[in-house]
Amino acid sequence: MVKETVITYKTDLEGVDWTALKSLLEEDDFDNGRTPEKLKQSFENSRAVVFALDGARVIGKARALSDGVCNAYVVDVWTYSPYRNRGIASMMMECLMEKLPGQHVYLFTDDAEAFYEKLGFRRQGIGLFKVVGQWLVNEPGDV
Repeated sequence: MVKETVITYKTDLEGVDWTALKSLLEEDDFDNGRTPEKLKQSFENSRAVVFALDGARVIGKARALSDGVCNAYVVDVWTYSPYRNRGIASMMMECLMEKLPGQHVYLFTDDAEAFYEKLGFRRQGIGLFKVVGQWLVNEPGDV
């Protein structure tokens, strides 16, 4: 059980321990194979990011990709399991939405549809995907 602490939120990458975050994602079965360096690069290349912190420890993350005009896509929404159901993911989503005014914000979820509907998201169409080449191999040295 997690003792009641004050959770803070930040919208920059300053001070994020990417190795510790990667370990926590692995522990929580939310890791998709990115190295700490690639995880950092993913967040650096995003339009908006938010981290939930318990002290200096990242216990939640989310990010948005966007053209800055009309379309955005929310990805990597995660709250460490012992901290769930405390409003942390809702606050992270609110922080992201503030950075995306006037945009159509889309996301994909496997199992949290009711959560996103509570935040005002509605079903729209079908999501499709395609991996180009080999998963997470973006440059010749990534093999």
